[in-house]
Amino acid sequence: MLTVRRATPDDIGAVDALLGRSYGPQLRADYPPSTLVLALPRMARAQPRLIASGRYFLAEEEGRLLGAGGWSPEPPSGGPVVPGLGHVRHVATDARVARQGVGRAVMEQVMLDAREAGAQRLSSLSTLTAVRFYEALGFRPLRPILLRFGGADFPAVEMERDL
Repeated sequence: MLTVRRATPDDIGAVDALLGRSYGPQLRADYPPSTLVLALPRMARAQPRLIASGRYFLAEEEGRLLGAGGWSPEPPSGGPVVPGLGHVRHVATDARVARQGVGRAVMEQVMLDAREAGAQRLSSLSTLTAVRFYEALGFRPLRPILLRFGGADFPAVEMERDL
């Protein structure tokens, strides 16, 4: 049975391992190796401040970490907080259980938590791989963007949904 709970600072190592099991295998279909070799070391690292915020959630089954994700009022790259707008952060599903409802369970908790905290909209910087996932959750693409990870240009899509 899948359960979703708030992460704690004690979960940082497990989240690091999950991000490695998620991003590398799943992004290979949409990004060249030359991009991933530079981007993954920066992308696939747990963010201690986000984990400690109380707005990061873990999906587990029988003690195994299968998914994670959260949100913040602050944009991922910094900048001003916009009242009513939350930002989806560091969502990942273990590649071995992709498309089995784990990511949806995490995102349902993220959306509920953000709404309860007063967010009226959520923004997401989606990988090319995850666009269909976010669309299935009611997010709409706004525009393609280019992120920079480890010196690599990383195509992504800015998406948004009303809560």
